[in-house]
Amino acid sequence: MRIVNLIENTEGRVGCAFAHGLSFYVETEKHKLLVDLGPSDETFKNAEKLGIDLTQVDTVILSHGHYDHSGGIMTFSNINPTSVIYMQESVGEDYYADDGADAGDKRYRYIGIDKDILNLPQIRRVQGDHSIDDELELFTIRERSHKIPFTNKRLLIRESGDYIRDDFRHEHYLVIHEGDKRILMSGCAHNGILSILDAYYEKYVSYPDVVISGFHLMKKTEYTEEELREVTDIGNELKNYPTMFYTCHCTGETAYQIMKEPMGEQLQYVHSGDEVRI
Repeated sequence: MRIVNLIENTEGRVGCAFAHGLSFYVETEKHKLLVDLGPSDETFKNAEKLGIDLTQVDTVILSHGHYDHSGGIMTFSNINPTSVIYMQESVGEDYYADDGADAGDKRYRYIGIDKDILNLPQIRRVQGDHSIDDELELFTIRERSHKIPFTNKRLLIRESGDYIRDDFRHEHYLVIHEGDKRILMSGCAHNGILSILDAYYEKYVSYPDVVISGFHLMKKTEYTEEELREVTDIGNELKNYPTMFYTCHCTGETAYQIMKEPMGEQLQYVHSGDEVRI
């Protein structure tokens, strides 16, 4: 299996753009697929530099309904109008970030998808778990087993003019079956990577061999002592899993270094343009 990061927040392969967002290209035995499409057309420029032909992609998984994972979809639909694009039914709702009182009239910032995406003919909107074929499955969380990570508190849905806490029902996760290996891919793990792993175990009665995901632990301001403890605790729990973890994007380099201390080589960072071979 070949897994290539097409874009994420940090500089990696020389000549590849990097930006706040995420996209992975994956080659399996039966599929060529994309998991998310990044924030902009830079995703496609990187694909060209990396020698990846996106006209050959047959499947796209949109992990959740935020702009930094969906910004390239409209351009992709022109490049490749036949690839099926899977997303949860609720992905088109009005998602916002609360930038705080200091932002004034711009406090609530729209971070949802371009609504024109919903009218594309190749879109497949699913509800909950969904089996694509014997190689690809989507699964969701019905109930969290751990508290939601602290960084998600500022993420909201606008309903009937009110801003309420996002419940992340628009988020799903891809499981790839190849031989005796199972790979779990998530965009931001907004529901919390520990809750996602518990939901995975409930469904499969095992743990994945590999997890590739952002952990949504990044902050633009300094971490409080309580937040630092939470990041450390997550790292201490993840080290007990029989799983290799690759992270990127919304984990943030500070949180990555904190988690790296207990996890060691079990945790690796994937930069823009980097390749993971499994």
